[in-house]
Amino acid sequence: MAISKDLLDILVCPLCKADLELLAGETGLKCVQCKRVYPIRDDIPVMLPDEARLEE
Repeated sequence: MAISKDLLDILVCPLCKADLELLAGETGLKCVQCKRVYPIRDDIPVMLPDEARLEE
């Protein structure tokens, strides 16, 4: 099951409050501002800063 467009429209980065974009393969959500990637596990976005990784 994919992340719905409606959910993606309301989710923001918990640290900087910027928009998120869905990574290819739907493996994570990447912040457009601070470049943190929040993982998606079992079709659920894990929006915890401690779980995020930085990606350029």
